[in-house]
Amino acid sequence: MRPHEIDSNELKSIARRVMRERGLLPDFSAEVRAETNAINRAATDTGPAIRDLRALPWASIDNDDSRDLDQLSVAAAQPDGSVNLLIAIADVDAAVKTGTAIDTHARTNTTSVYTVAEVFPMLPERLSTDLTSLGENRERLAVVVEMTIDPDGVVMASRIDRAVVINRAKLAYDSVAAWLDGSAPAPTRVATVEGIDAQLRLQDRVAQSLRRIRESRGALELAATEARAVYDDGVLTDLRPDERNRAKDLIEDFMVAANGVTAQFLERKGVASLRRVLRSPERWGRIVTLAAGYGEHLPPSPDAVALDAFLKSRLRVDPARFPDLSLSVIKLLGRGEYVLESRGQRTEGHFGLAVSDYTHSTAPNRRFPDLVTQRVLKAALLNAPSPYTIEELGALAQHCTLQEDNAAKVERHVRKSAAALLLASRIGEQFDAIVTGASDKGTWVRIAHPLVEGKLIRGFEAVDVGDRVQVRLVHTDPPRGFIDFARVAGAS
Repeated sequence: MRPHEIDSNELKSIARRVMRERGLLPDFSAEVRAETNAINRAATDTGPAIRDLRALPWASIDNDDSRDLDQLSVAAAQPDGSVNLLIAIADVDAAVKTGTAIDTHARTNTTSVYTVAEVFPMLPERLSTDLTSLGENRERLAVVVEMTIDPDGVVMASRIDRAVVINRAKLAYDSVAAWLDGSAPAPTRVATVEGIDAQLRLQDRVAQSLRRIRESRGALELAATEARAVYDDGVLTDLRPDERNRAKDLIEDFMVAANGVTAQFLERKGVASLRRVLRSPERWGRIVTLAAGYGEHLPPSPDAVALDAFLKSRLRVDPARFPDLSLSVIKLLGRGEYVLESRGQRTEGHFGLAVSDYTHSTAPNRRFPDLVTQRVLKAALLNAPSPYTIEELGALAQHCTLQEDNAAKVERHVRKSAAALLLASRIGEQFDAIVTGASDKGTWVRIAHPLVEGKLIRGFEAVDVGDRVQVRLVHTDPPRGFIDFARVAGAS
């Protein structure tokens, strides 16, 4: 075995064990496989309520290796300066019916789990990467959110329909972002598919206008980096930052807008639904202290506009260290959750996105709440009863929040197991670190190479989230995902 080479079988074994320990199913049952094998083709529907939008120059933008494509987008400039933006979302409900074994598996896990060892899809890959995926040059059913957006980024009108669409160009974040930034030539599909280059430039302009209006309301500009597994001939060799870019921002802006329109539509219909909320941060006081350490003042009560102004200021002053600050703020903001919204019962909005009406509806191949929302939405379009009772939706909100947290813990555990294997030969080495968590359960720090968190088992007194410390690696335990550090005496 080469130095630092990771035993992929060991890592997969760890991933599967941790999935089970967290109440997640690593494999599909025989019943799920049988139901999947019985689905011979993609769902079709030619009813009068289905719009034929196949001729539009739709395109997808996702990760390079993604095949479970949930969204397409297309835009058209209008004579008055506005833009019609259409977001097509895979009609997964057309193939996955409630009460089936496939649906039960998805309802149990509630999300696809992306570990560095193995991906555990929420739906069988025959569906999520083929028959319910908006793959290139494939005719597929979709739910389409259409918005008319003025030059300032205000959504002036919207409608939601079922439609049939065809993806004309499967594109990837990094290459599209580099092209938009002018640092690389056009990706092959942008250069060869007629109209896609103009489409992307128009969509980029619309996305930036949508972002500006949200930022004026306090949407937070954050740039925390996630760890991306790096493989060499199938061998895991490193965990490096996977940073945001212009193309990722474009898709995020469109999804926020589409999710907002969906939430507002269901509210107007008086239909109970799931909402995605991020409450006002309980640890706002620590955020205030963190800002004070940079010579900045934040008000004593949570204020998204003031926080975003502080973040923008730090991005201008010290862009290299901004991801670390972003990570600290994200940890202090807390996690999002799913809640029930029903007639007469308003929920909180999303503090980080600065939106009051928000749901998850744009990734039904990967997240069960999105599939639930799609089913509720399709029923509302037909003025039919909801497929879920209020009691069911309330229980699903709690379950999906719990399982999302469990999935995140699995991903983090396997990432730390991989890092523990990568670091096994480096016991005693010192690293610069930032404190990412501090509570009664322990104190955690993150190092940059490889990008991973570990527990600070000595010298954790009087440190808090956002503090920079120097640490020494003292122990690793790959099966348990333990990486232990001690603070270096006398180092700040």
